[in-house]
Amino acid sequence: MANLRVGLIGLGMMGRHHARVIREVEGLDLVAAADAVGDPHGVARDLPVLGSVQELIAAGIDMAVVAVPTGMHEEVGLALAAAGIHALVEKPIAASVPAGQRLVDAFAGKGLVGAVGHIERFNPALQSLRRRLANGELGEVYQIATRRQGPFPSRIADVGVVKDLGTHDFDLTAWLAQSRYESVFAQTTTRSGRQFEDMVSATGKLANGVITNHLVNWLSPMKERLTVVTGAKGAFVVNTVTADLTFYENGTVATEWDSIGAFRGVSEGNVTRLAIAKPEPLRTELEAFRDAVLGLGSDVVTMAEGQDTLLVAEAVLESSRTGQAVRIQS
Repeated sequence: MANLRVGLIGLGMMGRHHARVIREVEGLDLVAAADAVGDPHGVARDLPVLGSVQELIAAGIDMAVVAVPTGMHEEVGLALAAAGIHALVEKPIAASVPAGQRLVDAFAGKGLVGAVGHIERFNPALQSLRRRLANGELGEVYQIATRRQGPFPSRIADVGVVKDLGTHDFDLTAWLAQSRYESVFAQTTTRSGRQFEDMVSATGKLANGVITNHLVNWLSPMKERLTVVTGAKGAFVVNTVTADLTFYENGTVATEWDSIGAFRGVSEGNVTRLAIAKPEPLRTELEAFRDAVLGLGSDVVTMAEGQDTLLVAEAVLESSRTGQAVRIQS
C-alpha cells in the first residue's frame, strides 16, 4: 500500500515538531508545507513553502496537519473538509464554540476523519494511568486536580491561558474520568498587560460525581505540569513533563501515635514509582491519526470531543466574568 500523502500548514513552534515526526512515522510522506509568513525553522527542507491552504490542497494530499494560530483553524479546516481531506487540527478546535461546531459538522458531513491535537492524551504516563483507572486500581475516583504553570510563551497572541493551556487539562480530566463536565466555577486575572487572561483557578464537577480543580497560568517562573487523581485506594501523581507516574497507596498499618492518628483521614502507605515505556506523545498521536484515516483504529481525539473541551473553556471564561457557577451544555 502506498504511503499517505501529508500536507502541513503552519510552520511555527508546533509545526516544526510535526514536520519532524511526520517524516519519522511509517506510512506517511510529507509532500507539502504551507505558511503565509514563511519557514522560520527551516523544516520544509527541499519542499517549496506554499502560501495558502488552497495551494496545499492542490498538491494532492490525503491528510493534513493544521498548526496555524487558533483564529485560523475554522477557515483552514473548512477548506480541507470541502476538498475531502482528513485533518488533525491543533488544539483548541477553534476560537469560538460556533466555529468549532461548524468544523465538527463539516468533517462529519463528509465522512472524514477530523481530529484535534490534544496531545496530553498521548502522554505515556497518562495513557498508563487511564488503563489503571479503568481496571479499578484506584477504586472509586474522588478528585482530579491539575497544575499547569510556567512563563509566558511569546508565540501565543490570539487566545488566553484558558483556551491555550487550560484546554489540555479539561480534556485529559474528562478523558481520564470517562465523564463530561457538568459545571465549573472559575476566576481569572490579567497581569501581563495583554488583552487575554493569563491566570485561572477553576473548580468543576463531572457528570459522574468526580470533582476537579485546575490551576493554570503563564506567570510562574518555574514550569509545572502535574495531574493528581485521588480515589478510594490512594492517589496517582503524573508529571507530564517527564512522563513519570507514581502511586501513593493508602496505608494498611495502623497509626499508633494517637495525637497524629486523630486528624488523619487515611494513613500513609507505600509509594511506588511505576516503570512504563515512554514513546514520544506526538509520534503516538500521529500514528493514531494515520490509523484512523486507514480505518484501522479510533484512538484520535475527535472533533466532537474537542468541541466538548471548548465548551468547558467557554464556561470557565463565562464564570470568571459573571462570578457564578456555570452548567455545561449537554
